[in-house]
Amino acid sequence: MRHFLDFEQPLADLEGKIEELRHISNGGDLNIAEEVARLETKVEKFLRQTYAKLTPWQKVQIARHPDRPHGNDYLKRLITDFTPLAGDRTFAEDRAIVGGLGRFRGRSVVVIAHEKGADTEARVRHNFGMARPEGYRKARRLMELANRFKLPVLTFVDTAGAYPGIDAEARGQAEAIARAIEACLELEVPLVATVIGEGGSGGAIALAAGNAVLMLEHSVYSVISPEGCASILWRSAENAQDAAEALRLTAQDLLRLGVIDAVIPEPLGGAHRAHEAAIAAAGDAVEKALLPLLKLDGPSLRAARRTKFLQMGTRGI
Repeated sequence: MRHFLDFEQPLADLEGKIEELRHISNGGDLNIAEEVARLETKVEKFLRQTYAKLTPWQKVQIARHPDRPHGNDYLKRLITDFTPLAGDRTFAEDRAIVGGLGRFRGRSVVVIAHEKGADTEARVRHNFGMARPEGYRKARRLMELANRFKLPVLTFVDTAGAYPGIDAEARGQAEAIARAIEACLELEVPLVATVIGEGGSGGAIALAAGNAVLMLEHSVYSVISPEGCASILWRSAENAQDAAEALRLTAQDLLRLGVIDAVIPEPLGGAHRAHEAAIAAAGDAVEKALLPLLKLDGPSLRAARRTKFLQMGTRGI
């Protein structure tokens, strides 16, 4: 059953009527094709009008949509011959981050992705995409492996943030994130990062300090969640919408500010309505970003990446 966001309620009503008419048509001789076509035109018009003027808070809701394709969906469709690698060689395996070796359009790569889970059981198993220290240490291990064997690194970011539990803090969460960011910056192979849903705080940048940083059109990327920001500034999470406006967390804002390099268009109505098209578009964008990077030598890649991040913040808001 399709999940509709609050601002999509008129869409839910229209698609509900379409399903009812199709059910009637299947059960009798009544020809309702014209009425269905008329309602489908209304659906498309609603989607075009609504998604052309989304607020930052509405984009946050879309980025969190439970039907949006997750990390494993991108790996299954974009990476062939995928061999998952597990564990941080220190403490444990963290299923919030999946990664391993594979081929991206015929080229050997190391791929790392956050995974939130597609249903309740999977979300619990993957800890809702919120990694513990061992997840970031695993990511660092895979990056070092990529460096050793001269393999490009592709990352897919989708997390509300690193897991904030006491056990994670006790095992060095901050240090693990910092080391993962360091590993990104030290790589002498191309690193292309794509924010596919939420890019939350240090938990996101630990996989996203790349030569090229891409974002899907309706994804978000921020130092803190709108709710967390509102709790600090307004002492109430009820001001999350105001915080979303102030944080400049949309792909369009971040492209203008020079934080990311490209925005990947999503299918009409968002990636959650057309998984295959959204993932294919992301694959094309990743390939476009990766190809010129393959021509650079290791020291040049490393220097360009470090310069890119040192220059952030020089553009005016």
